[in-house]
Amino acid sequence: MRKPYQPPKSEIKLTPILHALSDPNRLRIVQCLATRKEQTCSYYQKLNVSKSTLSHHIKVLREAGIIKLRIEGTQHYYSLRLEDLEELFPGLLPSIINIDEQLF
Repeated sequence: MRKPYQPPKSEIKLTPILHALSDPNRLRIVQCLATRKEQTCSYYQKLNVSKSTLSHHIKVLREAGIIKLRIEGTQHYYSLRLEDLEELFPGLLPSIINIDEQLF
């Protein structure tokens, strides 16, 4: 099985990041990762979306460069690319993480 695409830091652009963050469920995933550091995809099933929809949201976040994937056996672990994003777009991720969920 090939490893899913993750852009290198040099290819991360602002437009795909803003697009990825335009969905409330993806914002919730980012906020959860900010407090839990690393999670499997199954953790986010509490968002009450289908497994395929959840996988799609994870893929959009990963391909935008917001989250990274680590594979260990059959488990897929996701975490935020905090250092990369802070270096490229200072203050963006902390601003997103601290948004009140009622504003989604």
